[in-house]
Amino acid sequence: MPTVYTYSGKTKQGEAKKGEVTANSLDDAKRQLDGQGITPTNVQEKAKGFNFDFDFGGGATDKDIVIFTRQFATMINSGLPLIQCLDILASAISLENKKFGKAIGEIKASVEGGNTFADALKKHPKVFDELYTNMVAAGEAGGLLDTILGRLAVHMEKAMKLKAQIKSAMVYPAAILGVAGIVITVLMIFVIPIFAKMFSELSGGKTALPTPTQIVIDTSNFMQSYWYVLGGGAYGLLQAIKAYYKTPKGRLQMDILALKMPVMGDLIRKASVAKFTRTLGTLISSGVPILEGLIIVAKTSGNKVVENAIMSARSSISEGKTVAEPLAKSGVFPSMVTQMIAVGEATGALDAMLSKIADFYDDEVDTAVEALTALLEPMMMVFLGVVIGFIVIAMYLPIFKMASAIG
Repeated sequence: MPTVYTYSGKTKQGEAKKGEVTANSLDDAKRQLDGQGITPTNVQEKAKGFNFDFDFGGGATDKDIVIFTRQFATMINSGLPLIQCLDILASAISLENKKFGKAIGEIKASVEGGNTFADALKKHPKVFDELYTNMVAAGEAGGLLDTILGRLAVHMEKAMKLKAQIKSAMVYPAAILGVAGIVITVLMIFVIPIFAKMFSELSGGKTALPTPTQIVIDTSNFMQSYWYVLGGGAYGLLQAIKAYYKTPKGRLQMDILALKMPVMGDLIRKASVAKFTRTLGTLISSGVPILEGLIIVAKTSGNKVVENAIMSARSSISEGKTVAEPLAKSGVFPSMVTQMIAVGEATGALDAMLSKIADFYDDEVDTAVEALTALLEPMMMVFLGVVIGFIVIAMYLPIFKMASAIG
């Protein structure tokens, strides 16, 4: 793990310098300072105290990283030295996002200390994932860093769009169910007891209430008396599902179930295919070896079933088989996808074919999201109408009964 070291020393011009440097070891810190032209007189690990700057992530959003990548690619393409690019971007980014700016500053210091740009990025896995660092490494090795960074930016923008589409499909039903839950809870805890008291006073407790009314009142009484049990049970169930999903067996079973869900399963499968083909195509076109690329793609697939299929394909490829053959046998990828991959392999244009498949499935995801939204809207309206309608009718039945008795 990188450690923060404080140092004091002198520059080549004899100017006294003090500051901090992030390094993997004391020797690494000294090498970085030497690379910056500073002769250290004292270097020691920074004393640890109370830290109220809690960091729950890398401090950078996908959009932040895309903007950084595009700006960095433009600067490199203009002929600016790598260190100068990082210095300019660190200063500019720090004004908007201090954590991200600090990370860029640490990457600059690491590069000055003799590390490659890719190795410096790997020290910040919360910000730059394996896909990013491996593509940068390939770009540095091939002397095409600006081109690779441009491809990365395009890839990330399309990945962001895909993620937004999936979120939009999930948010709508979740929001409707949430509102429905709040409305029903308010009715049961605050409104129904008023009706129950009124019915009891009017009938003197002698007249039996209609069955639907009694069911609603009993449910209301239960929710008032045992609300903490319901809340605790719901929270406990959610935590149990999360814990089970973290186990290898649980994640596999739940991912299998997700792919088998009606409508939603088809959307998840299409999104997985789009992500797989887009990422693998970008890696191959950037010069990353296919076996290494498949490992990265498998780790970032987001679905254990897809991950297992990709890793199984990798094992077969390492034995001399084609990419398409093991993917077709997995049953996870549609036959059209595997056939197009086979054509791409035969013509020597696999990366271009993968990009075409990704473009096609991006459009398919758009269509699937629209179909899902169109299907969910009437279903949610019917659900709300039935539940709330049942409660309202149940509350009016005794009133109708009393009115007919008075008549």
